[in-house]
Amino acid sequence: MTTTSILRALVGGGLIGIAVSIALVANGRIASISGTIARAFSADGGRGFRVPFLAGLIGTGVLAAVVTPHVFGAPIRSTPMLAIAGLLVGVGTALGNGCTSGHGVCGISRFSLRSIVAVVVFMGVAMITVAIAGVHA
Repeated sequence: MTTTSILRALVGGGLIGIAVSIALVANGRIASISGTIARAFSADGGRGFRVPFLAGLIGTGVLAAVVTPHVFGAPIRSTPMLAIAGLLVGVGTALGNGCTSGHGVCGISRFSLRSIVAVVVFMGVAMITVAIAGVHA
């Protein structure tokens, strides 16, 4: 790890913390990405929060890729492999009743035992997957 990568991680983590805090304080909503996507167009009154929140996530990623293309580079896997991985993540979030953002960032910060168990399972499966697939960062 370089100092630059550590600083990027710290800044990124800080920005995530600020974003989920704003979502909770200003809108009374947990910033769970899978739940936000699943209910983005539901009639429960959350559309005014969910759609702009998702647009901000996508827009920030696109802006970062345009401004600093040398940081992102090409994907390390093929598009079909990424699509399969995305599908498996979607199935996992449905089975786990939430994703890493909802459980990991928001749930653990609220000392939710269910979220702590979920994150331990997420991380364990991720470690096993990396060991089996031989993925190297």
